[in-house]
Amino acid sequence: MEIVDESRWQSLAERHWSKPTNKARKVKTEVVKNEIWDVLEKQDFDFRSLLALENLQLLEKYLWPGYNADSSNFHTLLIALMVTVKRREGLSTWIIFNQLPDNFSSFFRRVLFMSVDPSLIPGVRTHVLCFLIGAFQSLDTGIVRKECAPLVSISIWNHLQSDELRDNKLEEIPQLRKAWRASSRRYDAADESTKARLQFEQSWLYSMLTSFINMLYDESSTTQAVLVYCERFLEFLTDLESQLPTRRYVNTLLHDLNVPILVRNSPLYRQQPNALLRDLYSLFQHYAFFPINDHTGVEYDRDGFSELHHSRLAKLQRTALKHFKSKLTILALSNYGSVGKREELGGHLASLSDSELTDLAKALGFRTSYSSSVAAPITREFLLDLVLLYHERRQTFREIVDELAVLPTDEDLYEPSLLRNESYNGSRPLAIPKLNLQYLTVGDFLWRSYILFRCESFFEVRKDLEDTVKRTQPKSSKGSTEVGFSGFSRMALPIPKPGILEIAPPKVGHTKPAFIRAEIVLDVSKLSDNVRLEWDSLRPDDVVFLLSVDRSDTEREQMNGHTEKSGRARSGLRHVRAAEVVQVLDESGRKLRDAPLEDADGYIHRPRLRRLLVNIDAAAWVEDEAKRAKGKPNVYESINMIVRRKGRENNFKRILETVKGLTQSAYPVPNWLRDVFLGYGDPTSATFTNLSNKLVSIDFRDTFLDWQHLVESLPGKAVELDANSSGSFGPPYVLELDENLATEQRPTKKRRRDGQQPAQVNAQVVKVSTYRTPNNGPFINDKQRHNIVRFTPAQVEAIISGTQPGLTVIVGPPGTGKTDVATQIINNIYHDFPDQRTLLVAHSNQALNQLFQKITQLDIDNRHLLRLGHGEGELETEANYSKHGRVESFLENRAGLLAEVNRLAVNLGAPGAHGNSCETAGYFKSVYVTPAWSRFWQAAESSGFDGEVIKSQFPFYQYFAAAPQPLFPSDASDDRLVDIARGCQRHVDKIFTELEDIRPFEILRNPKDRANYLLVKEARIIAMTSTHAAMRRQEIADLGFHYDNVIMEEAAQITELENFIPLTLQKQKKGKLPLQRIVLCGDHYQNSPIIQNPAFRQYANLEQSLFLRLVRLGVPIVNLDRQGRARPSIAELYRWRYQKLGDLPSVTNGEEYRRANAGLRYDFQFIDVPDYKGTGEMQPSPHFIQNLGEAEYAVAIYQYMRLLGYPASSISILTTYAGQRALIRDVLNHRCARNRLFGNPRIVTTVDKYQGEQNDYVIVSLVRTTRVGYLRDIRRLTVALSRARLGLYILGRREVFESCFELKEAFDRLLVRPTSLMVVPGETVPAVRGIDDEVEATEMMGVEHLGQYVYEMTQAKIKQLKSGQLVFPPVEETRIEEEEAMADVDGEEDEEPPQPEEMVV
Repeated sequence: MEIVDESRWQSLAERHWSKPTNKARKVKTEVVKNEIWDVLEKQDFDFRSLLALENLQLLEKYLWPGYNADSSNFHTLLIALMVTVKRREGLSTWIIFNQLPDNFSSFFRRVLFMSVDPSLIPGVRTHVLCFLIGAFQSLDTGIVRKECAPLVSISIWNHLQSDELRDNKLEEIPQLRKAWRASSRRYDAADESTKARLQFEQSWLYSMLTSFINMLYDESSTTQAVLVYCERFLEFLTDLESQLPTRRYVNTLLHDLNVPILVRNSPLYRQQPNALLRDLYSLFQHYAFFPINDHTGVEYDRDGFSELHHSRLAKLQRTALKHFKSKLTILALSNYGSVGKREELGGHLASLSDSELTDLAKALGFRTSYSSSVAAPITREFLLDLVLLYHERRQTFREIVDELAVLPTDEDLYEPSLLRNESYNGSRPLAIPKLNLQYLTVGDFLWRSYILFRCESFFEVRKDLEDTVKRTQPKSSKGSTEVGFSGFSRMALPIPKPGILEIAPPKVGHTKPAFIRAEIVLDVSKLSDNVRLEWDSLRPDDVVFLLSVDRSDTEREQMNGHTEKSGRARSGLRHVRAAEVVQVLDESGRKLRDAPLEDADGYIHRPRLRRLLVNIDAAAWVEDEAKRAKGKPNVYESINMIVRRKGRENNFKRILETVKGLTQSAYPVPNWLRDVFLGYGDPTSATFTNLSNKLVSIDFRDTFLDWQHLVESLPGKAVELDANSSGSFGPPYVLELDENLATEQRPTKKRRRDGQQPAQVNAQVVKVSTYRTPNNGPFINDKQRHNIVRFTPAQVEAIISGTQPGLTVIVGPPGTGKTDVATQIINNIYHDFPDQRTLLVAHSNQALNQLFQKITQLDIDNRHLLRLGHGEGELETEANYSKHGRVESFLENRAGLLAEVNRLAVNLGAPGAHGNSCETAGYFKSVYVTPAWSRFWQAAESSGFDGEVIKSQFPFYQYFAAAPQPLFPSDASDDRLVDIARGCQRHVDKIFTELEDIRPFEILRNPKDRANYLLVKEARIIAMTSTHAAMRRQEIADLGFHYDNVIMEEAAQITELENFIPLTLQKQKKGKLPLQRIVLCGDHYQNSPIIQNPAFRQYANLEQSLFLRLVRLGVPIVNLDRQGRARPSIAELYRWRYQKLGDLPSVTNGEEYRRANAGLRYDFQFIDVPDYKGTGEMQPSPHFIQNLGEAEYAVAIYQYMRLLGYPASSISILTTYAGQRALIRDVLNHRCARNRLFGNPRIVTTVDKYQGEQNDYVIVSLVRTTRVGYLRDIRRLTVALSRARLGLYILGRREVFESCFELKEAFDRLLVRPTSLMVVPGETVPAVRGIDDEVEATEMMGVEHLGQYVYEMTQAKIKQLKSGQLVFPPVEETRIEEEEAMADVDGEEDEEPPQPEEMVV
């Protein structure tokens, strides 16, 4: 059916819209109705057909270009359907409508009318509602916001139950009264047609609500379609409630209509199968009662929340005493704690009759009757629930988060709502929060993030456990009830039941035990050495899982027939308990580090056992003991397997604890950032130009290379010399902004209405001054290191903004020098603000190390640099920048500095052991060195700084005799001699300053204390990954760590939670947070954070980064606009994605850029690869997609390039799927790895993992031959196109990719060249030919042709080698093995690697 449908749609597209034409297409009503709508309706709008139509660009090429006000309803509905499909696929949705905004307004209005049309069937109304949900989630789009905003404005308060209620609401805040009056005046002044539109806008939501309520209570039509519509409507209401601009007036209307009560008292809600509806209601109720002032946006803290609840209870008691004294006196006199309990309050109200209960509800201000259009019955149960719901004490979101476990059990892993997320396909909503454009409060953001991260973590844990158990192949042992394991997994071991060693009493204020200590015996005798070492490497606090595994259902099915089972049943997983590692011991109970490596006779024995001490999850233990007391079996008696997880995947517990801790605390967000972070107010308010503490004068040191560079870098600004300076002069430059001339005079409203031009804005004046760089001494190490990068004007703008306080968002397209900009910002802050500390954060160790390595090359003292985390070992630097490495460096420097003190003592003839310690060195300075300098300067000053006096009186000739040049040149002027002397003093002073910094390390003896002191007191530039920050947040904050600046690299690749946590690594200082600067560097046009589960990625928007959200909100950004990586021709492939992306002179004038690629006609090509041996793409296992033809072609191109002399290290092979990566590696291992003519390329990896890297030549395999797949996300293609500097060769299926709307711009540029590989015979590296030179080329007709060509070249090379005419190329190091290790860390299968022949089949 699917194939037939796709061919039908393909044929329809060819007849009506797919063929290119210059004429405006006319939409035929009969085609829309009969050939599209009717067919879809018969299929119940099957998503496969909708997706096929979307792939055929039905919306872009037919429906929208042909839409007008007279278009049919079916035409309008199809547009809404296609928009919904695009949102579901994560594609750009609204950009197509920007071309015709008036038509969009007409279209949107018609969709609104259809949404309240009762004649439409529920299924169609659901699709319309999905369109509206997407619209209200896209309020950052102007044309959408214009249509949505009036629907949730204050005018909807016309439908409140009474004028009295509305007046009471309007009196709460003066701005509400003003808004209401403005709305009324607008309506009164409107003409009849405008009044009709305004009436519809104020009634639309009310009509939607009444229709929804009627569906809930209409028991005669409770179909699946009605249920799905009601689920979607609850999703819609939750979205409205979860953003302040839409919540502000909507929440009041929902509570006035008693929507929370109506939903949960409806027949549909109470039906047993409708669990999703109930879960969606719980999420809706969470937001309906969220502790926030709807109009001011102020969150109620614990005290404020209690006060609000108590005020409601007080009103209830006053009402009870006034109107129902005889029956509710006890209620009126009870304490709040008692009345706030649902059971006790219900007991008090039970004495009231139905009419009295109605009167009580009325007196409390509740609506007790509805119009005839609402079919909701008002029963006693309804009224009682109404009063109870609004007066019971509800849990706050903080209390809910506090109760959620961070360590999962099997009940958590197989919770139905979590399993529902796994099977998400977009047809139904999910009961999980979404990450939106805006958040109600910081606490709301943390609550959403905690729920989503917990769900995602538990999903990954369950998948790992099921996969591991499956590999072990649990089976029944013969003649025994015990379970045996016929398979193997390196991540699991069979174990006897754990032995409980100690149950510690609870801590003060807690009920669960402090810890449950257990011992687990591991049999490691049959493990290989590398696997055993992995088990031995378990560290304290690592989480392991204790499993009770039964024989799998696979075995049962063989005996009893097949039945459909869950993954849990299929794998045989019965119980799961988590535990934290305390220690790993050998079989004798000794710590592994203390255990002897060999026996007394020198024999190294093979370890047989390991004893693992763990702390079992105490919360789960308490629950298990309670169940056991009721007769349930002891879970721990059945434990028979232990499972560990890979390190990078197993840090979920610490991150969850971090987020939970933040949720319970006062949120550490500086006041100047809060509103921008939440998405409210002026998006420019956190930019330095709008901050009160912005700097007027800044020393930019070596940012500018010369005066010409300075002037070029400030276009549109008037650069003036300081009054004390004259003529052009060199750096360093101090820039001062003239406030008076920089102010723009905004025109008045009257002038704008009259059409007058705004007043002329004066050019911004920048005053420039300079100073002499201080002489730091005569030795080579005293010389300052200077920046050599000639920054572009856009880069300078980013550096200026980043050096100023406030928020800076830098968008850096590929090759535009984001890292150089970040390092210069760091350099400026380091020197201009010596008391401030800077935190560097990146998502990956690789990006962080690239940034850190550039910092080490600047004029920054190494003792102020610190790199936290395990990636420090990958730094390509001689020094060790880890905590312990820095401590060792301090102690090593101490010895050298104390030796310098001894040399100074010899110079001054000072007897004694002055170089014994930092303390004695300090005494020596105060007694000998400082007086010597004082005497010298007194003599120099008294002589008028005479040169001869300076030379004769200088006290440290002997010490500075080792300088590489004469200390005082004979021809030096007096001023020059004074400068040299002052430089010598600075050199000496620096010795004692560093010794004073090292002195605490003499006093502190514990290595941990030394490391913590280094972090808290000494380091000024601290680098860590976002994951490390999330794992260690509480530990770092408790140390008293403080910092003033945060700079994030790869900010667009980091999830919003990981963006946020690095801002919270400190506690308040003197009642305020010292955070002054936040610099985010990234590129939202490249890959977003990678989220595996589609439910969290697509529905919950968990892949959203703070960087992207700030850009969507309109926060000012700095666009870097000159790239220096790729040839201009290659950059043209992705230049269209960016605003005015130009080229640096280096890529147009550089020698390597002007030369052609030897043996290749073009510097880039798209190569069309047909089926190879009758096969295109294939899937040996789910989601493991491969294409043998493209793999062979990619390797053949690589071999050809190697034979021409291209270095292997200059070639990278990329692909879009992990399955293809494995296949290419397999072909390389077969054809190249052991052949010195070829070897392996620098790296073979996926496009996603290669972001942030580059190489001279890149070969890309797109793999897919049936559909575009996830490459429709243009961000991935942008990454693939922007990795190459000199040559890019892309393998793919032309007919698939050229027809994709999202990729059209890129493929229009790629396909201007032939789609067969064009080679130039007779050339070798380096090429003599210029890039623009014409040359005869040979066309490769396919992979077989190229393979034969490479074979013949190889044979010729071998003959030359045998004859001695050539020698083998040198062996080059590659990153193939490293990448495999990375894949292992990232969760690739590694226990049963497929054999080559299996991979090819």
